[in-house]
Amino acid sequence: MVLERKGMTQTWLAERLSKSYNMVNAYVQNRRQPSLEDLYRIAEILDVEITELLVKRKKLNG
Repeated sequence: MVLERKGMTQTWLAERLSKSYNMVNAYVQNRRQPSLEDLYRIAEILDVEITELLVKRKKLNG
């Protein structure tokens, strides 16, 4: 995960996004998706390409 690789915590990111810890945790656990605006802000804050934040989905058969 990007946060762990960068040595940063969910609490740290939540503060910079002005979001609650619970919201950021929901993003991290993939229970909730950030808006595109927030996704870009997260990438900027973490100094990564936005694609590093995205998880590929498995193709569905049929």
